[in-house]
Amino acid sequence: MTYKGYSTGVEIDTDDGILIGRVLDIDDIITFHGETVKELEAAFHEAVDGYLAACEKLDQAAEKPASGRIMLRVNPEIHAAALKAAGRSGQSLNKWAANVLKSAAHNVI
Repeated sequence: MTYKGYSTGVEIDTDDGILIGRVLDIDDIITFHGETVKELEAAFHEAVDGYLAACEKLDQAAEKPASGRIMLRVNPEIHAAALKAAGRSGQSLNKWAANVLKSAAHNVI
């Protein structure tokens, strides 16, 4: 399910007979539950709306999941060098850049 740009993962709690959801791809923890899919969906919407309202009330930016799209503007020489590096590695520029960013991000974390 998705709502206002947020997605959820769902687990089944067989002991209590409920569905448990958690908003995915953000660090903030937003959970909810319901006994039916319809109840779960309503609880998901309520949880996201409550999270957004709480962030607004606290004057904090709500965390948003990344879309997976990045637009970069770089010096043409850097662009050309990146195209050459991608070609040497046998990858598209997009795949090469994704791998470089992934590597750089893991070195920071």
